[in-house]
Amino acid sequence: MGDTIVLTTPLTEEALAGLRAGDSVLITGTVLAARDAAHKRLADLIEKGEPLPVEIAGKVIYYAGPSPAKPDKPIGSVGPTTSGRMDAYTPMLLDLGLKGMIGKGYRNQAVKDAIVRNKAVYFASMGGAAALNAQRITAARIVAYEDLGPEAIRELDVVDFPAVVVNDIYGGDIYDEGRREYERTVGT
Repeated sequence: MGDTIVLTTPLTEEALAGLRAGDSVLITGTVLAARDAAHKRLADLIEKGEPLPVEIAGKVIYYAGPSPAKPDKPIGSVGPTTSGRMDAYTPMLLDLGLKGMIGKGYRNQAVKDAIVRNKAVYFASMGGAAALNAQRITAARIVAYEDLGPEAIRELDVVDFPAVVVNDIYGGDIYDEGRREYERTVGT
């Protein structure tokens, strides 16, 4: 855990190869925002063999549903939702080339395995910092499922969006490492 690493989307395997669980990053570029309902629709299309309404390969999905934007702002508060809510759908999106996810909380083993298999990364964003996260978003556009309101798929332009690598392409997991360290120093 050293200096903050600057990443630009779309993410490449080369960029992800340099990341380790625990690294702090700043993400700049375009990120998709989508939550449960949108993920369910995407999964249904994948299972039917139908095309998706958005390109997934090389992309990052931020698990978030923003509040309405105030006048002269591109987006309202936009904090991360619990990532485990997307676990049932995530491996199939990773298999289609998704390279990053931003959320909060643990991922199940199937997701962790798919992250390693597809050389992708899971980032955590600070829960409770929704208003601060919104300040890092310079533009927001609905690109699919407008009928879902806050859960519609949005394309967000982000500048220096802060996150921490939770799961890296090598199987590293900052939550597991933290638990082991705690048990080593305190829990015995």
